[in-house]
Amino acid sequence: MKLLVYGAGVLGSLFAARLHEAGHDVSLLARGERLAALRRHGVQLAEEDSPAVKRVPVPVVEHPAGGYDLITVFVRTHQVDTVLESLAGLEGDVLFLLNWAAGAEPLGAVIGHERVLLGFPMAGGTMDGDVVRYRAANFMTRRVAMPIGEPDGRTTPRLERIVEAFRTIGISAKTEPKMDAWLKTHAAFEVPLGQAVHTAGGPVALADDPDAVRGMLRLIRQNLAAMPTPPTPRGFAALQTLPECLLVATLRRFLRSPTAVHSGLSDASPAAAAELARLAEQMRAYTKR
Repeated sequence: MKLLVYGAGVLGSLFAARLHEAGHDVSLLARGERLAALRRHGVQLAEEDSPAVKRVPVPVVEHPAGGYDLITVFVRTHQVDTVLESLAGLEGDVLFLLNWAAGAEPLGAVIGHERVLLGFPMAGGTMDGDVVRYRAANFMTRRVAMPIGEPDGRTTPRLERIVEAFRTIGISAKTEPKMDAWLKTHAAFEVPLGQAVHTAGGPVALADDPDAVRGMLRLIRQNLAAMPTPPTPRGFAALQTLPECLLVATLRRFLRSPTAVHSGLSDASPAAAAELARLAEQMRAYTKR
């Protein structure tokens, strides 16, 4: 397959590097200073706080040229509209791997409904200058596969090909028949979590404030209760049924863990705040139906 990775932040850079190292014909789209840095040094990767930095010479482009078999989109929620405009005239399937609670309809309306696939990247990390510091795999993250699905829930040959392509580069991926519900459930959790972390000044600071964690949990429960469909995956239902004291303790432990600290939750940039605001807007539209 000829692949384009659209978005050269943490996740786009990481996925493009892994695809390139596995021998895939992949290009990474970047703009401005990020494009210049990638042309000079390639994708620079380091595991969490490790001083060892690996450089991967992924081909980079400034504009999509067409002729791709698959375009994977790794951008923030509020940047999707601009991306859609640039993809409308291209050919090839488009896999959106990002926070998105608005469903496939607005995506397909611009680029063609038959081109859209939905998914969510389970990796995480932060940018340290031009270096991508990615979250190390652990027992918990290895157990959670990256979900990818057709908007209508079918398991199609193209979906199986894409899942297999990710598996060949060492990324645990799976087909998800309820991908839209999965993304909406994740947004119901992600928005209160992200906003609480931002207000507290980071995941560890939030963990040190049990009352703030309790308030966050109650907002998550309200969001889940307002959804017209059951949580997907079903494990999220535990946030509605388990005792509050147990969940607060579990969430505080998670917020102090390397998984949380190195996941990007500490990003207090305007872009991170804008993404949460757009995702919250999508959630409000969905739960009012």
